[in-house]
Amino acid sequence: MPIKSILKQQLQQSAFASLAVVVSSVSLMAGSAWAESPVNIINAEAAISPITIVPLRDNISVLEGSGGNIGVMDGQDGKFMIDAGIAVSKPRIEEALAKISSKPVKYVIDTHWHWDHTNGNSWLHAAGATIAGTPNTAKHMSTASRVDDWDYTFPPAPKGGVPSVLITKPKTFKFNGQDIIVTPVKPAHTDGDMFVYFKQADVLFMGDLYWNGVYPFIDNKHGGNIGGAIKAVDVALKVAGDNTQIVPGHGEVSGRKELVEFRDMLSSIRDNVATLKKQGKTLEQVIAAKPTKEFDAKWGQFVINPDLFTRLVYQGM
Repeated sequence: MPIKSILKQQLQQSAFASLAVVVSSVSLMAGSAWAESPVNIINAEAAISPITIVPLRDNISVLEGSGGNIGVMDGQDGKFMIDAGIAVSKPRIEEALAKISSKPVKYVIDTHWHWDHTNGNSWLHAAGATIAGTPNTAKHMSTASRVDDWDYTFPPAPKGGVPSVLITKPKTFKFNGQDIIVTPVKPAHTDGDMFVYFKQADVLFMGDLYWNGVYPFIDNKHGGNIGGAIKAVDVALKVAGDNTQIVPGHGEVSGRKELVEFRDMLSSIRDNVATLKKQGKTLEQVIAAKPTKEFDAKWGQFVINPDLFTRLVYQGM
């Protein structure tokens, strides 16, 4: 399909490209029902998608192709991972990890609870990894959690897949000669997000606090909100410098300039929606006013379309 081809070109070699099949399979208009939950569709795609290794600095790599981007640092102490991808990708993730080195995975940091970032926790824990996340990430993974926007209820994760190291304030892991600073933020994309900064390498993993080139999903039901999403990016921008490599949860690796552009887009749309809402307009009227139109050509051409993003912003205020 033409849109699918365009999207693949825009997000070539990106883990997020695996979601392109969703666009051609279901409609994601605001308030519309899914023909099939995108979770099932994305899982089916992840089961066959190849994993691409993108080298960064200081033996740090990104694995693309299993839901969200996965970070891997390799060294004498073993491997340190950021997020775990989707469990159906296990054979290809194992193959990619083996290509990097034979060292075992010692730690997995969950940037938040969503399945496309944490579903692989269980097999990695079984292989010897310690899982770390925020208390709210552990809470959502320990119980049945429904995301209405995806028409899907996630069952509780196996005990080994739930974070056992709970992070409530910035924590530094000293591993493979790096200071790895894990920073939880106030409710943003969810109520349990963290970003991870490799200080010596100057590499920043943002999780779903940052979606490069596309409108992000905001999980209002699980504590997320547009104002918090903007504030979390501002916190990360205090860490990121002009030469920092910044890894989004979805999309291609970028730099500070692109993260600032993302923050400015969020702020502008938030302000546009807030103005309309203060005028007493209903959700339907706000959507009809197209408060995102200035940004749609670049940001609105993928899974989270302009109408849905407007609804997420409106409902999160």
